[in-house]
Amino acid sequence: MQLQHIPNLKHLDANNFFLLAGPCAIEGEDMALRIAEQVVKITDKLAIPYVFKGSFKKANRSRIDSFTGIGDEKALQILRKVGETFSIPTVTDIHENEDAAMAAEYVDILQIPAFLVRQTDLVVAAAETGKTVNLKKGQFMSPESMKHAVQKVKDSGNDKAMITDRGTMFGYQDMIVDFRGIPTMKEFGTTVLDVTHSLQQPNQSSGVTGGRPDMIETIARAGIVTGVDGLFMETHFDPANAKSDGANMLHLDQLEKLLSNLVAIRKVVNELGS
Repeated sequence: MQLQHIPNLKHLDANNFFLLAGPCAIEGEDMALRIAEQVVKITDKLAIPYVFKGSFKKANRSRIDSFTGIGDEKALQILRKVGETFSIPTVTDIHENEDAAMAAEYVDILQIPAFLVRQTDLVVAAAETGKTVNLKKGQFMSPESMKHAVQKVKDSGNDKAMITDRGTMFGYQDMIVDFRGIPTMKEFGTTVLDVTHSLQQPNQSSGVTGGRPDMIETIARAGIVTGVDGLFMETHFDPANAKSDGANMLHLDQLEKLLSNLVAIRKVVNELGS
């Protein structure tokens, strides 16, 4: 696991998993700073390398009236402020080629959404910024096929790629995590498990995605045991009123206990591997 290329990433000598966490979407400055402050306190206490996550816009929505953002420039400026205020790295997802260079001016990691990870031009545009690229595994893709997405980043002159598993479609309205994919994808690079999106229940008749937040700890524990390098999860102090993905989000008040348990499990895994 090579993470030294991510600016301001702390606690790299702790031999812990790293964490990408924050709200699904940037809803405003106060909420972003509030969430980041709380997560920074917890991760510093537990010596977990931490990256703040927030989408500057949401392009993949079920309905035309779904929340998409507060404005690209405004949201990106908030992401920059979060990073500067707490001296932590930040990550956001991009959806169009021109988003890459724009977002790269504000964040440290560019994320390719799972729906778009086969879009060669988008992956190349992200890679050419020189930023770390987090490639979400498509819900329709095998773990083995992700090596081609990683190779696109490398062929663009960038060797800073991560792969994030966010579940695989199981029928029309459910997701599963095939943990056999973690060791497979570790052969290609740093691996992350997206815990909360793996528990989505998409394609609901209401047009609002459902989820199973009660299973967050179960999936996260399994990921740590399987040897994943990092975890991705969305958290909010008021998931019920979050403007995006509230149904599968972790309540911020539950984060410290969850991470404490996961750190304990990681310690055992490290001891068994030594």
